[in-house]
Amino acid sequence: MADAHRRTPVRAAAPRTRRRKRSYWPQYLAISPFFVIFAVFGLFPVLFSLYLAFHRWNGLGEMEFVGLDQFRFLVEDSTFWLALRNTFVIWFLSTVPTLCLALVIAAMLNSTVRFTSVYRIAYFVPNITSLVAVAIFFGAVFSTNFGLVNAFLQTMGLPAFEWLTDPFGMKIAVASVMTWQWTGYNAIIYLAGMQAIPSDLYEAAKVDGAGPVQTFFRITVPMLRPIILFTVIVSTVNGLQSFTESQVLFGSNTTLNPNTGGPGQGALTMVLYFYHQAFDNRDFGYGAAISWAVFLVIVLFAVINWRLVQRRVSE
Repeated sequence: MADAHRRTPVRAAAPRTRRRKRSYWPQYLAISPFFVIFAVFGLFPVLFSLYLAFHRWNGLGEMEFVGLDQFRFLVEDSTFWLALRNTFVIWFLSTVPTLCLALVIAAMLNSTVRFTSVYRIAYFVPNITSLVAVAIFFGAVFSTNFGLVNAFLQTMGLPAFEWLTDPFGMKIAVASVMTWQWTGYNAIIYLAGMQAIPSDLYEAAKVDGAGPVQTFFRITVPMLRPIILFTVIVSTVNGLQSFTESQVLFGSNTTLNPNTGGPGQGALTMVLYFYHQAFDNRDFGYGAAISWAVFLVIVLFAVINWRLVQRRVSE
């Protein structure tokens, strides 16, 4: 009898548990489209690209398993290392000016009393403008014969520079497009962080006789360090994935332009090289190997930046 009394609550609890789980099905069904779409268009392509990296495939015939040969060739591929160097140079030339200008612009907007909403919209517009149209515009700006940059240099008595054919000039042109696109976005983020800083800190600094410059570096920048960390990581991820700028400015079609990434491949980036191998040469296996190498480089570099910024925060 005692055993029967002990088993009865357990048996009664089981149907209640099942009924409770079934009652959640409408909620599970409501959120299921996101997971289905993510699985089909997000998770499956990632896993398939990893599978594809160990095969040789042109997109039509049968796949040929080659093991680690794609990655061995990648390590010995001088063009990939050139693309890696170009990507790092473009990232540095774009990220440092972008974050510095964004910090200055945010400080100016934070001290502005009138038309702040207009300024915010104006600075955010470049981020939502078509990047293809922006790249075409900058291609005209840096044109050798009729570009505005060379026209300005000639008015200063300086010779014209071949921005779109010189390897370093090509990197500056690509970095300029990225700087123009992301400066306003980061400025809005910095502005939101500045407006969250307590005004009591600035009032105490004024009482102690601190000027605007001292207040900026002693209060504003230290209080913005978590946000600066966020923008550094995001800028690292975006900068190392640069593709559209070089693609539009210099093209990647091997029929029209044998030197993918412009003359001397001065603007060839990692993602542009992946696109060239996968969709121009139809070597999808090697393209998948390049894409995973790009992923590892971005993760490694983001972790390094995070550790460096975190170390400065702790100091």
